Amino acid sequence: MAHFDVVVCGLGAMGSAAVEHLARRGKRVLGLERYAPGHDRGSSHGRTRIIRLGYFEHPSYVPLLRHAYKLWHDLEQAIGRQLLHVTGIAEIGPPDSRLVRGTLACAHLHALRHELLAAPELTRRFPAFRVPPDYIAVLQPDGGVLDVEPSIAALLALATAAGAEIRSGEAVRAVEPCAGGVRVVTDRGSVEAGAAIIATGAWMNSLLPGLAAPLRVTREVMGWFDPIDAQPFSGGRTPVFIIESRHGMHYGIPPRAGIQAGIKVAKHHHRNETVDPDACDRRVSAADETLIRAAIAEHIPAANGRLIAAKTCLYTMTPDGDFLIDRLPGAPNIIVASPCSGHGFKFAPVVGEILADLATTGATRHDIARFSLRRFG
Repeated sequence: MAHFDVVVCGLGAMGSAAVEHLARRGKRVLGLERYAPGHDRGSSHGRTRIIRLGYFEHPSYVPLLRHAYKLWHDLEQAIGRQLLHVTGIAEIGPPDSRLVRGTLACAHLHALRHELLAAPELTRRFPAFRVPPDYIAVLQPDGGVLDVEPSIAALLALATAAGAEIRSGEAVRAVEPCAGGVRVVTDRGSVEAGAAIIATGAWMNSLLPGLAAPLRVTREVMGWFDPIDAQPFSGGRTPVFIIESRHGMHYGIPPRAGIQAGIKVAKHHHRNETVDPDACDRRVSAADETLIRAAIAEHIPAANGRLIAAKTCLYTMTPDGDFLIDRLPGAPNIIVASPCSGHGFKFAPVVGEILADLATTGATRHDIARFSLRRFG
């Protein structure tokens, strides 16, 4: 039976980053992916993701983000390609909205660069937006966009160059403790390792049915729209944005030549519907489009053109919306990594570092207390 130092199950953003860190540390590492890296059935696809420093979800994420920015730039240097594009980000909503309050709290606590814009100033500087007069925007110059599929490809290319073994089209059936480590059973056979990292996203429940964390998989929809008026979005005039309004919370990424045709807009938590990842409806309906278009029509009318393309993706949600990164109680050589809840991609390189730490030394210098399994009792 083949033996590795670490087996990583799932090669989305987090698993790919973990494989890359482990391989660079000289570990004998195997990465397993049931489909193909960069596939569109899970959470790590859709061309682009937003990255930001002021984090409305909780201030404790900011130190991890600072390190993530550094690691993204290290990755870019290693592959000779830009993956992180700084555009600035505007986070817009009523002053008492969770988005605005949370972002400002982070900015003040961590002394982050930011600018507060009243509605008239926002629309003067960025004519694409139309918001009520009482809305405000927090403008962060460090916000930007990440290229999704190229990032995963880069991580796996570096991992392979450093000696990692990558297997696509191989589904993990079970991960079991055994003498000296773990046994990973796949649809092709079994391997043993000193440790295993479970980063299977929406398929975590089926692989670890006794997991204390009550994970819930939700169906999300991303749309790309052809602007009615391209002028407000030309030449990088409009930053990436998040708007919290009566329609919910929507995020958007303006068109980028050679990378993304049309403006990408999605409703965060879309319908908040729980689904089976193997049986969910991946078609995008007129009702799905309406949920996204409502905010576009009211707040970004220049973007309210025809739908160019649409895709579904999956969130794997914890009850509190925070990440899940921990060693499995009673089986410390099995590391559980579900660091997403709909806001994880930007953290991939630092999460990969954390997972490599846990798999090799059992601890990490990063503060991950908030992500412990113990919070679920």
